[in-house]
Amino acid sequence: MLHLFAAPRLNIREDYEKVRRIQRRVAALLMPPYRTSRWQPLPCDEHLHVPVRIFQPKVKRREDVLVFFHGGGWVTGDIDTYTPACARMADLTGCAVASVNYRLAPEHPFPAGLEDCYDVARVLLDEPHRVGAADAGQIILVGDSAGGNFAAVISSLLRERGHLPPNRQILIYPVTHWDHDPETSPFDSVRSHGGDYRLTNAEVEDYFDLYVPDRQQRRDPHVAPLLAPDLSSQPATLVITAELDLLRDEGEAYGRALADAGNTAQTYRVEGALHGFISLPRISQSVQDAYEVINAFLDGDPVEGERRNRREPI
Repeated sequence: MLHLFAAPRLNIREDYEKVRRIQRRVAALLMPPYRTSRWQPLPCDEHLHVPVRIFQPKVKRREDVLVFFHGGGWVTGDIDTYTPACARMADLTGCAVASVNYRLAPEHPFPAGLEDCYDVARVLLDEPHRVGAADAGQIILVGDSAGGNFAAVISSLLRERGHLPPNRQILIYPVTHWDHDPETSPFDSVRSHGGDYRLTNAEVEDYFDLYVPDRQQRRDPHVAPLLAPDLSSQPATLVITAELDLLRDEGEAYGRALADAGNTAQTYRVEGALHGFISLPRISQSVQDAYEVINAFLDGDPVEGERRNRREPI
């Protein structure tokens, strides 16, 4: 049955513009006009030049601000196509969400999008009042897929460049490694789930070809954070993976690597989930499972490795 929900196979290198158009049309259908009063752009200035959209929850339950970097293989997705997911994230966490509209490859290959997200994170950590936070401790980096890759890399970059790092980060099925060839990848999930479901090995390779055309450069820790020689002094981290996702094992490996380096890291695998599930409607069991764990992490509660029996739905 899961094969019925898999995305149609595309040649991303040739069809990425078509994918962008389709995503925007679908997102437009999911954005009722009456909700736009809770969305507002963050003013740009000489220090902040990247577009950021702020989403306020229906009921504010926390003072934290989730700085969100969207997925899409560094090539697709934008502030509009992720608006339904970000509005839902605000409602289900009770936090304000700041969605970052970074530049996309292939028009802007590595490191353009990364530097855009880094600049936003640095400014908001230095000046949290811009998004209504009292201090930098209330700024939490969040990303899914390629955006999870950005969040992980940015936390390392902030330390490397001598800037204030965040206290917490949430990485949702992040890209952490460069090799997704089933013949050479060190991860079993690439071989088990890279040919049939929501995201395939070939598509990941296409995304990498557009984002980092130089194959040797893909081993750079700023592209593949799992290869970083020093992962010490990183934020407290929640890694969420999807059981049927080819990126599952590398995400969980990154959580272990963070813990091995002396950081607080918790990993949760969403049973039966496909890549990209965080954009599904809130009635999805995968979405409910993930947000139960995200809320526990935001509350400072321990996260179990897999929760098969849930409590009340969100």
